[in-house]
Amino acid sequence: MADSSSCFHCRKDLGGKRFVRHEGKLVCVDCHNKYCANSCAQCFRPISVDSKELGHKGRYWHEDCFRCAKCYTPLAKERFGTKDDTIMCLTCCSREDAPRCHGCYKIIPAGIESVKYKGNLWHEECFTCCSCRGPIGSQSFISKDKDIYCSSCYDKKFTKNCVSCNKAITSGGVNYQDQPWHGDCFVCSGCAEPLAGSSFTNHEDQLFCVNCYKNRVAKKCSGCNNAITGFGKGVNVVRFEDSSWHEYCFNCKGCSVNLPQKGFVLKGRDIFCTECGNKE
Repeated sequence: MADSSSCFHCRKDLGGKRFVRHEGKLVCVDCHNKYCANSCAQCFRPISVDSKELGHKGRYWHEDCFRCAKCYTPLAKERFGTKDDTIMCLTCCSREDAPRCHGCYKIIPAGIESVKYKGNLWHEECFTCCSCRGPIGSQSFISKDKDIYCSSCYDKKFTKNCVSCNKAITSGGVNYQDQPWHGDCFVCSGCAEPLAGSSFTNHEDQLFCVNCYKNRVAKKCSGCNNAITGFGKGVNVVRFEDSSWHEYCFNCKGCSVNLPQKGFVLKGRDIFCTECGNKE
């Protein structure tokens, strides 16, 4: 490589010195390393003329720096691939492309049983209830927000219990006085007929349909001797001493005038307005 010409950069005579030709110009080794050498894409130091240089798609490496970005295996004499401009051995490339478990984030190898739900994959053993940590397997489960529950844990945590049987209400149900009931438990205490959607009343913490309340619980009107239910026309009641009347039955025995807002006289079981009472 002896030449009597001078270095393009430092202008020093190249006679007896090592030099290289760069882009058609003669450059001493020192100036080549300083001004012309490619920088290694791994260590960022210049690749000198004494180092073996490897290039790929416009980037350059020292031979010893050309390694897999994941396992650091030397790749100068091996087949390799790239992912997002990163150099990797073929084994690591295949691992990067493999699906990962949404639970443990480890690779799910081909041929391994997995669970797919809402676009995500899990190892079978990683697809578990977030409460009891038991594997879901083939049993039913419920998703709430980002969590997955087995049916038993979901019922314990979120499902209301019926105030009558204390069992979980999984569907439907009736709400009465801010308390939940199964539709099958919300029945008349007398005849056991369902009360949802029908008229009923509460007596001493027991529920009765209209007929059972009339026949079993309600007091009798001292006027017509029919039950005072508090429903419909008989919603207003007059009480005096130990007797009760429908408002519309509280009439003078003599002249039949209605007496709820008037003075009256009670004689035996009969009531009279003051005028008729004075005549009797």
